This record gives sequence, C-alpha cells and structure tokens, in this order.
Amino acid sequence: MRVLLIAGGWSSEREVSLSGAESIAAALSGRGHEVTRFDLRDGFDVLLETAVSHDFAFLNLHGAPGEDGLVQALLDRVGCPYQGSGPAGSFLALNKAASKQIFRRAGLRTPDWEFLPVAPSPDWRPRLPYPLFAKSNTGGSSLHLSRAANRGELDAILAEIFSSGGEALLEPAVPGRDVTCGVLGEEALPPVLILPPEGTYFDYRSKYADVAEGGAREICPAPLPEEVIRRMQDMALRAHRALGLRGYSRADFILTESGELFLLEVNTLPGMTSASLVPKEAAAAGLDFGALLERLMALRLQEKSCVEAAPV
Repeated sequence: MRVLLIAGGWSSEREVSLSGAESIAAALSGRGHEVTRFDLRDGFDVLLETAVSHDFAFLNLHGAPGEDGLVQALLDRVGCPYQGSGPAGSFLALNKAASKQIFRRAGLRTPDWEFLPVAPSPDWRPRLPYPLFAKSNTGGSSLHLSRAANRGELDAILAEIFSSGGEALLEPAVPGRDVTCGVLGEEALPPVLILPPEGTYFDYRSKYADVAEGGAREICPAPLPEEVIRRMQDMALRAHRALGLRGYSRADFILTESGELFLLEVNTLPGMTSASLVPKEAAAAGLDFGALLERLMALRLQEKSCVEAAPV
C-alpha cells in the first residue's frame, strides 16, 4: 500500500512528531508498504496534490495542525483515508475546556477548571484553590504545563502560555497517581500506571527522558485492582464515544488513594513509537507495533468500505 506519512508540522510538538515518524516509517516499510515521508511544515501547499497519489495517509501530528482536525478535513475533501478520528471529534478533544464540558454532560468525573482565553487583568484572582495546574488549553506532550503553589508561580506559567499565543486552563492539583487507558476500535486496552520520580509530576522531562535520567516508569498492564481497571476502561470508552471519536484514542486519568478516577483529557493522535503508551498497551493485548499500525489502517478502510457500500 502507498502510505503518505504526515508528520512534523509547526506546533511546539514538532520534534516529538518527527521522532515518532521514524518508528512508524520503519515499521510500515518492514511490513511491505511504500512509505512517503511528508513534513507538513514544508509541504502544506501541496498536501492534497500529494495525498491523491497515495492509498492511505498515516497521521503522526501533535498539536495544531493535526490534532485540531484541519488536516483530516482536507483529506476528507479528496477522499484520502487516514487513521483515527475525523475533524469534529479531533477538534473537540484537543480543546480541553470544550471536552471537559462534554465529559461532565456524559457523567464522567473530571476535575473542576477555569478557562482563560486571554491574559487576565492584574486584579484577577483564580476561582480554584492552590496548588493549581496551569496548562495550555490546546497543547500536549506536557509542554506549557506547570504546578503553581502561589500567585507568583501561576503568573509565570500564564505569561509563558499567553506569550506563545495560547489559551490557558487551570485545574486543582488532585492528589493521586497518573494512569492512562487506550481505546482501539470498540475495545479498551490494558491501562498503564505512570510513576514519575518521587516528588515530581508527569511533565515533559519525565514523559520523554529515560528512567535513569529522571523519566517516569510506565507499568503495563497496570498493577491495579480489577474493579479499578474495569471502571477506567469503561470511562475511556465512554469518553471516546462522547467526543464522537473513531479508530483509537488515549484517555488520561488521576487515580486517588481512595480509588476515585478523574478524567483529565483524551488524545486522538497519541504518541506512536514502540515505546509510547498506546503501543505498550496494544503489546500487552497481543499486538506488536507493526500489527498495531496496520490494525489502525484496517479499521479506517473497513469503515470507509461500509460507508461506500451503504444504500443511498
């Protein structure tokens, strides 16, 4: 199959995207596919012209464009299939303030939040108590994410977010452990327990550094009670459906000491190297990295065939 591997782009997560594309290209080529590497930053103006000469587009984009649904909307216009969710679901999931409203309406527990679309006035005070997490409303990879214990620390991270042209989301720091659970097709995968170094949280460094260099330990399957795992998998599936997603996604949670689960966000284009979270979960379910990539492609092609075959 002629696969157009779209990566790079111009978001703050560009380097993460390009790194993952290396693994995807190697795995798909090793399984007999003809892979064309396409850096969206350098080739955006010829995206559609290039897509129509390929059988499938594999997206490995993080942030916007990519997770915002723009590329998906363009590919839909020329009938080029791609893995994962369509434009609307992608856009809703990327926007944390929007997706949290959907979670609440679906009965899914998510931490309280305060959305700041622009920099607040000097006399503004947060509605939520300290300590707070401040994050980019549409960012990922734990970039522009910080824990603030007071107003000075909060102002510093907000200045960073707004200077980059972003919007900010505030959440209370819910004590607990980081866990994540992927969805593949219509089934939830075995979740991962994430253990950052003592006294830290799951920030950019702990997400991407080796364990010996301060990176987090990622244990899959998560050594948690079966009842907790079942609840987490059910919440991941419900969030996936509430957002109108397809193919795959990854839901991130905080698990408190009392066993409560708080849904933080859902990723529609999660990290995709053999060491990333969803591939680890798929491996625990019996799918190696190359088989996972082909499964994602097959899910979309099957769906496309069903739509085309449906009576008008």
